[in-house]
Amino acid sequence: MGFFDKLKAGLEKTKNAFVRQVDNLFKSFVKVDEELFEELEELLICSDVGVSATEEILERLRDTVKSERITDGEVVKEKLKAILAEMVGEGSSLTLETTPSVILVIGVNGVGKTTSIGKISAQLKSQGKKVVVAAADTFRAAAIDQLAVWCDRAQVELIKQSEGSDPAAVVYDAVSAAKSRNADVLIVDTAGRLHNKKNLMDELAKINRVISRELPDVSRETLLVLDATTGQNAIMQAKEFKAVADITGLILTKLDGTAKGGSIFSIKGELDVPVKYIGVGEKIDDMQPFDSEEFVRAMFE
Repeated sequence: MGFFDKLKAGLEKTKNAFVRQVDNLFKSFVKVDEELFEELEELLICSDVGVSATEEILERLRDTVKSERITDGEVVKEKLKAILAEMVGEGSSLTLETTPSVILVIGVNGVGKTTSIGKISAQLKSQGKKVVVAAADTFRAAAIDQLAVWCDRAQVELIKQSEGSDPAAVVYDAVSAAKSRNADVLIVDTAGRLHNKKNLMDELAKINRVISRELPDVSRETLLVLDATTGQNAIMQAKEFKAVADITGLILTKLDGTAKGGSIFSIKGELDVPVKYIGVGEKIDDMQPFDSEEFVRAMFE
């Protein structure tokens, strides 16, 4: 099964909750009027698109209908799809221009950070890149063990210390290893303690200082992992992380397990950060770079 088919299958719950209702809505209305827009507004908000994104979508749709004098519901639906594709924003590839380049992965525990690191490592390795992973989430012993399993699967090297070690010391070791082994990419796992923002801020600042000192002018990505099943809560989480870290991209996981895929339409507007990867399953190849047109097509096909 190709990734597009996986994407279609993975979005089934969101399709049932959102797309099929949109289809039914446009079939049930004979004319394009304010009542149609009110019903559509309720549907978008119930599908976790979010209030401000819903308002923007409807405003743009009303303007288009008015300026183009559209009276056919099917045409309105096509215009809605085009607006949704724009709202998602273009996907954006990773910037890995130096050897090594660094990818810092952040996010609360349980969102799929470790599995995302394993999947991205495997993908980079399949492109012929040498990858080193740093287990800098030393807060939970299980985090190091889980990461070791995924690194084994991806066949990439893991640099770790014992539970409770200083995360910045692990990163220092990993940077040294990446340099001595001529690695192309260093991926750093971090602890997801959002409830203690001061600790998180201090920890990330310390890790970033080590990287800046040991690898000046390095290409650097800071990817925030969000769990799609949490809908609008994921966006609230992202805003908190954005306040403490310079996020360059988002990884949206567990899209196959949610009917709340509508939240993806408000992420770009709320955060102004591109979605770089999406995950639709447990397997090592179930995460791929994000393509907005493919996403909307998979959703509506």
